[in-house]
Amino acid sequence: MISLPLGDLVEAAFLQRLNRFVIQCRLEHKPNAVVEAHLADPGRLRELLVPGSRVWLSRSDNPRRKTAWSAVLVEAENQSVVSLVSTLPNKLIETALKQQAISELASWTLVRSEYPVERHRFDFLLKRDQELLLLEVKSVTLVENGLGLFPDAVTLRGRNHLEMLTELTTTGQYQAAVLFVLQRSDAEQITAAAHIDPKFAQAMIAARNAGVQLLGRRCSVTVDRITLGSSVPVVNPIATA
Repeated sequence: MISLPLGDLVEAAFLQRLNRFVIQCRLEHKPNAVVEAHLADPGRLRELLVPGSRVWLSRSDNPRRKTAWSAVLVEAENQSVVSLVSTLPNKLIETALKQQAISELASWTLVRSEYPVERHRFDFLLKRDQELLLLEVKSVTLVENGLGLFPDAVTLRGRNHLEMLTELTTTGQYQAAVLFVLQRSDAEQITAAAHIDPKFAQAMIAARNAGVQLLGRRCSVTVDRITLGSSVPVVNPIATA
């Protein structure tokens, strides 16, 4: 079982988002205490960050930080707990790759992380005999009617990654895979959010047609830890325009 502890968290109520990286909350144990918390996920998160939503914060004693608090979890409308830390999927997947715990990639060995290719940098480089595979990890937090959706905001960087992986796969230089990690447990499938970013959706279909593997995993999230869970199928979007 691949999991990461989340440390000691404090419950709060979300009040408002001040900018992409800072939210304002009221501490549950101190109703008169309103604090600002760093938000590591720059996505829209409109469906999650609703005034009054329960959030869980961690506190740092680092005097150099602009905010002492960080947003770690939020409770969705259906009471599912969702991770707001966009770096956790990469940490989980790196551990899983070292243990060869991802069934679709079990025959591959991790070589390194943050592997540069031309003007891009990909999350992981894997090797099997003389073959090389580039793996990119995407964090998914948006779920609608049991369907995990990525992205939740237009992502030029994400589209560029897909287009580069498609090119490298087509020319035979590398094999490639994209692993979508649901930072929640309440989705049965994952797809591109064509209504949010139709160009990303088109790039995803082109990547799959070129031979790029599209993989999905869900996570079990509690107020104590996040655990990498079972496989989730990645399906093509219904519409791309």
